[in-house]
Amino acid sequence: MMTTAEPKTRILLAEDDPNLGNLLQEYLDAKGYETILAINGKEGFDQFRKQSFDLCLLDVMMPVKDGYTLAKEIRALNQDVPIVFLTAKSMKEDTIEGFNMGADDYITKPFSMEELLLRLKAILRRTKTSPVHNSDQTTFTVGDYTFDHTRQLLEYGNKPQKLTSKEADLLRLLALYKNDVLDRSLALNTIWGDDSYFNSRSMDVYIAKLRKYLKDDPTVEIMNIHGKGFRLIAK
Repeated sequence: MMTTAEPKTRILLAEDDPNLGNLLQEYLDAKGYETILAINGKEGFDQFRKQSFDLCLLDVMMPVKDGYTLAKEIRALNQDVPIVFLTAKSMKEDTIEGFNMGADDYITKPFSMEELLLRLKAILRRTKTSPVHNSDQTTFTVGDYTFDHTRQLLEYGNKPQKLTSKEADLLRLLALYKNDVLDRSLALNTIWGDDSYFNSRSMDVYIAKLRKYLKDDPTVEIMNIHGKGFRLIAK
């Protein structure tokens, strides 16, 4: 039985290859999405300014205006809409540049339609079910701790713990998702810029440090959720 997305989910597709662009538009429309096709970056930005989208699927190499430039312009107007890059390049530097432009994911041509669809569904599910990701909150109560992200300060009674910037950023994400699952890939892309193996190992070290800082309150725990991410358990 064929599954479909919610009919109101709207995708901006910017792709200059007419064959691939039309194929992607037809495929995504068949899956229940409303897909608006733009043939270059300038047309893509014009479409983005005129209407709202739930996700942007942008080819990197386009005439008139490339995908990276388009992503910058989209981010200047909207910090939250998910952006996925399509590219024929596979160099690590290009991937990093894509995430620096504010990308949520990156898929290299050639790709299978099924893989693309699964990635889009995962991103849309995360952004629609986790609005706290976009919160501007900077102060938190975590059990008997108080945490000020701006000051990078975690306090337990009269016992202050100064945090590094990455420790503070990671604890803020965990606190935003308190008692819910923080997706591992989301945390890596948000704080480290990509979800490489080495960054993943680095994040595990920071998680261990945060557990040490939070050990004075036995009701607070950072749980590993296998295959998904972390959950900060706290009142």
